[in-house]
Amino acid sequence: MLRKLSSRFKILQPLSIRDFALLWTGLTVSGTGDGITLVALAWQVYELSNAPTAMSVVGVSWSLPMVVFLLLGGVVSDRFDRRSVMIASDVVRGAAVAAIGALSIADALELWHVWVLIGVYGVGEAFFGPAFGAIVPDIVPKAQLVAANSLEQLVRPATFQLLGPALGGLAIAALGGDVGYVFLADAATFAFSAACLTAMRARSVRALDPADRSSALREIAEGLRFVRSQTWCWATLAMAALVLLCYIGPFDVLLPYVVKNELGGGADDLGLVFAVGGVGAIMASLLMAQRGLPRRHMRFMYVAFGLEAGALALYAFATEAWHAMAVAMFASACATSGMVVWGTLMHALVPAHLQGRVRSLDWLVSIGLVPLSFAITGPMAETIGVDTTLIGAGVLGAAGCLLFMLVPGLYDTEADGRLAALDAADEPAAPETATL
Repeated sequence: MLRKLSSRFKILQPLSIRDFALLWTGLTVSGTGDGITLVALAWQVYELSNAPTAMSVVGVSWSLPMVVFLLLGGVVSDRFDRRSVMIASDVVRGAAVAAIGALSIADALELWHVWVLIGVYGVGEAFFGPAFGAIVPDIVPKAQLVAANSLEQLVRPATFQLLGPALGGLAIAALGGDVGYVFLADAATFAFSAACLTAMRARSVRALDPADRSSALREIAEGLRFVRSQTWCWATLAMAALVLLCYIGPFDVLLPYVVKNELGGGADDLGLVFAVGGVGAIMASLLMAQRGLPRRHMRFMYVAFGLEAGALALYAFATEAWHAMAVAMFASACATSGMVVWGTLMHALVPAHLQGRVRSLDWLVSIGLVPLSFAITGPMAETIGVDTTLIGAGVLGAAGCLLFMLVPGLYDTEADGRLAALDAADEPAAPETATL
């Protein structure tokens, strides 16, 4: 049945590979739990302190430890079995979320508990992200990378933005605002993900000389030299850093505030806003999988990210919940379209032995200013107003993205033939087949 469907829908082809199917299954379940917590965390914090500044501190507490540990996470991902790194990360993140849930159920949760535990969560994510990004090209043949990245960009919004937030909002409303059990549900999804990863086979890692193994800095420098040599890579990372500085803080901090305080909605309404955004992302991922990599892929990616950033300003004009839902659908479709291109470029153009380190640099540079974004969003919103902050951030983010399109050499990958393999006919599936 799966073979018949995959012959028609390219996005399903990587699922014929057993290890990728296991990876995808774990991602689906844990992503749903993350989406539940996306709503639960915002609602819990605004119940403890109905001020944007409190949510800003949560954002800093999550993102700063992640930024600090990302480079180490990349080195670890290239030195050790990436599957084992992800299992350890799932255990750490699941324990942190479970602790938040237990304290909430006991009615003992305070803001400082959230800040500390979400920081532990961020450390775990610093190791999971590079390992996950690096393991995909170990499993999937090059001709199926566009489909694999499209599937990832389908699963993430379908779970993290659509199913998870919808379930989280409905669960919180049904429980009368008792958020603790929702956090425990997310913790259980991490246990399931770890079990799926355990069922995958371990993979050998590049052998290192003792002298090399003793110097993590030397390995980080090797990854950095590669990034600096590739205009498509360093320019996009710099663009992402600027855009996320303008986008992440206002979106994560102010959108829940707008829904709760300006639109008069509840946790279920916030969940629906995120969920409808997931619908847009799913539609975009399906279209990208069928269409393949655009010929002018760099231009396509930059315009998509610019439109996503600019859409942030539209939330300021929402007067009904469905207005915010429409904006979320459009912005998520643009973001997903750009991310399919970016993920494919990273998998196809970065050497296998550098995948973990380059992925960690990807995360580090692109989210390096995210703690600052969270830190300034709350005070800025309280000074100049929530709507003004959203409009200003959207305009600046879009302008910054479009400005980077002027970087010389940015479009070399569109003409130099390095991505020709992605246009070839699909390679036969790997000998191992899915059993799920």
